[in-house]
Amino acid sequence: MLPYEHIIRIDRGSKVPVYSQIAIQIIHAIRNGTLKAGTHLPGSRELAKISGVHRKTVIAAYDELDAQGWITIFPRKYAAISGHIPSLKPQTWGKTEVLTPYDNDLEIPFRVIEKKEFSESESPVPDIIIDDGHPDVRLSPIDDLLKAYRSLTSKKHAIKNASTGTTQGTKDLREELVNYLSVTRGLNISAGNLLITHGAQMSIYLSAQLLLGPSSNIIVAKPNYPVANRAFEESGAAIIEVDIDDKGINTDEIEQHCRTKRIDAVYVIPHHHYPTTVTLSAERRMKLLELSRQFSFTIIEDDYDYDYHYTSSPYLPLASANHTGNVIYTGSFSKILDPSLRIGFMVAPKNFIQQCTALRKIIDVGGDGYMHNALAALIKENELKRHLKKAKKCYHQRRDFLDGLLKEKLGRYVSYWLPTGGMAIWVKLNPGFSVTRLAANRRFKIIRWCEEQNAFRFGFASMDETELAQAVDALKTGLEMSHDFSESGLTGF
Repeated sequence: MLPYEHIIRIDRGSKVPVYSQIAIQIIHAIRNGTLKAGTHLPGSRELAKISGVHRKTVIAAYDELDAQGWITIFPRKYAAISGHIPSLKPQTWGKTEVLTPYDNDLEIPFRVIEKKEFSESESPVPDIIIDDGHPDVRLSPIDDLLKAYRSLTSKKHAIKNASTGTTQGTKDLREELVNYLSVTRGLNISAGNLLITHGAQMSIYLSAQLLLGPSSNIIVAKPNYPVANRAFEESGAAIIEVDIDDKGINTDEIEQHCRTKRIDAVYVIPHHHYPTTVTLSAERRMKLLELSRQFSFTIIEDDYDYDYHYTSSPYLPLASANHTGNVIYTGSFSKILDPSLRIGFMVAPKNFIQQCTALRKIIDVGGDGYMHNALAALIKENELKRHLKKAKKCYHQRRDFLDGLLKEKLGRYVSYWLPTGGMAIWVKLNPGFSVTRLAANRRFKIIRWCEEQNAFRFGFASMDETELAQAVDALKTGLEMSHDFSESGLTGF
């Protein structure tokens, strides 16, 4: 039997629940090739005895691994590593091997460059806005954040700390994020691996400017987050689109491209891909990481909607795997607090963070130090954790409520797959109905729609039940009108 006493080590002082520690360490053992596809795991009683924990704790860990697709449980028989997991050679550990991914320098060539900003045009706002997945600001702990902000502006030492050294982000916020990202995402980093930005988009843009150029190739899913594509286009790189299905971005297609041309980066949204909301499967996550090692490309991982998962705990990010520093991890607090509060972060090797900080300083000399430290206080006092627990329950209920409305009132017009998390549903119109005509309706505004897919994103988190019902009624009227146009032979818009 494998030495599970060395594979699984419980840290009683950690804030991470014991069952999660067991699940995380089994995932790491799968990722590094120690546990292979089909390997039988010890029974719950046996592993509980080895680990010194209660049997129910092991059962909870196995249930979590099963829900995420890492293992398969055969009731009353045994649990085994999923047969879909690719075969990997067990890794050997030498004296020169680093212990954590972000202790490595990023060896893949990148450049420092200055580029212009781009702006968006404003348009009139209708009463009903179907956004692409925004949080409900009415639930957000904005009052607590502003209270902390005001408190900081009245203290001499806080004023000094907030007005200096904010280009990379204040020390307080980066140090709190080190602990927060360790507990919630399993990242092993230091404050030097973090850059605080004005939202995830700034992180994506800075990464693109350093990693890509006119002779570069970057792979993205089709369809993809459009503002990310624009950032890649600004770098002059060629964008290669690959298919995406219910298991996420197609890694077989990525491999085919890697074998025919030089690939410099792959942009991926593993959780609730934008716009289709699908989650990248465990086997494709592992293959993508292996392809990154084999073909030496950087993975730009967008942490979209990570905190909102309703059926089980979210998959650990690719950035938490045992990689060599090739994963640039980006995230944002805008999906937790308010889209207008532009606070994001980037995690990367220190040498890459230093160059991103220098480039950011050219266009933005620093962030809001008071806001950074106010957010640090919210994290430290567990206000953010409490808010997320409340918001997740509420958004889950709203998702299910919208599901019922769509089936009841729009069943003949649309089809969709109910996502396991996130804050939006990707709704496809049935043949005979046009999303272009629907989006042209002036009674409401659809933020994100795709003519090619004849689909749109229905953000449910920002609306209460009354507002969701009003939005669905407006959509029904709009679809009935567009259907009448098509039946009468009019071309419409």
